[in-house]
Amino acid sequence: MKVPRDLSSTQLIRLLSNFGYEITRQTGSHIRLTTQSNGQHHITIPAHDPLKIGTLNAILRSVAEHFGLTKDEFLEQMFGE
Repeated sequence: MKVPRDLSSTQLIRLLSNFGYEITRQTGSHIRLTTQSNGQHHITIPAHDPLKIGTLNAILRSVAEHFGLTKDEFLEQMFGE
């Protein structure tokens, strides 16, 4: 599955909230999310619109790895296609 090219940070945060991520702090334009699901995990998302594709890929890869999924499996769950 292809990664969407026009995803903003607010849209990504909303999607990640379905996986238990919550905003824990913000410093400047960087928002830190934390989940307790499947153990504690932190990710930092820049507040950009849209997110650069490389940045988005790195975030998605990190979250998928935390949940023990491949990036494609995670995208299927996230975007439900």
